[in-house]
Order: sequence, then C-alpha cells, then structure tokens
Amino acid sequence: MDFRILDASAFYAGIPFGSSNDCYTTSLVYDEIKHIKKNQEVLETLLETNRLKIRDPDKKSTIAAINASKNTGDYQQLSKQDLSIIALCIDLSGQLITDDFAISNVAKNLGLKISPVMTSGIKDVGKWVHYCPGCHSSHRNGKECPKCGTSLKRKLLKGEASTVPLNK
Repeated sequence: MDFRILDASAFYAGIPFGSSNDCYTTSLVYDEIKHIKKNQEVLETLLETNRLKIRDPDKKSTIAAINASKNTGDYQQLSKQDLSIIALCIDLSGQLITDDFAISNVAKNLGLKISPVMTSGIKDVGKWVHYCPGCHSSHRNGKECPKCGTSLKRKLLKGEASTVPLNK
C-alpha cells in the first residue's frame, strides 16, 4: 500500500491538498494544524472523503519512538506531536513526510522511510552528544557541565546509528 504519514510541516506545505495518495496523521498533529484553510473546510473534506485518516500509534510504538529519540539525543528537541508521528510510522511502515531534522534523524536511525517537504532533507544522521567547551568532556545530556559548570553545547556524531530495535 502506498501511503504517507504527515507531520505538521507537510500540511503547511499543502501536501495532502494536492495529492490523491492516502495520508495519515495523529490526533495530536491534527489538533496542531486544524486551523489550516479553516474557512475553506479543506481538512474536513479530506476526512470525509477518507483521503486523510487520523490514527494514533499503539503504546509499544510510542515507547519505541521515545527510546530511539533518547538514544539519538533528540528527545529534548521533540514535541509530543513529533513523537506521535514517529510512532505512527513505526506502526504503519509508511513514508514519513517531514522537514524536521530531529524527527528525520530518529526515523532514519530506525530505518523508516523519510521524504522531505520543502528542503533537500537531512544529509547526516547520527547521535547527538553534549560536550563541554571548557574541560572538553562529553555528556549524554544536560545544560551545564557537572565537572566545571560551563554551559554544554551539542554536536552530531555522524554515522553513529541508533541501536534501538523495533519491537514488532
């Protein structure tokens, strides 16, 4: 089956309005974007004609998305909506349409199909690490170095694939 799983950026770019493909999103994302083209009632038409389906991911997929995002270091950058869309992609194995770097990084580390909307997509995937520019120590997360108190910075360790397996 050829279908797309849409995050908010796909709606803002107009993807479901000009496509005949089946599209899915979560109720959290729908609540975030339901103001789009409200006067024209376009979203309601997509729902009524079954071209847009709202489905929430199961708990196992949500936990897998959270664990994967923690493993890549993207967790703090992701909203509940973002995590729900990654989890739905795990559930349905569709094509995730997004321009969000953190969503794309987690999804690609999980081996999910990603298509960008208005950008060329992400080039590098990996794991984020927090590092201290003062004492040069590395940390999994945090805002301040526990050794010297300097504010931590983030950098992507390219090619560091996640080891979080999909529990299907």
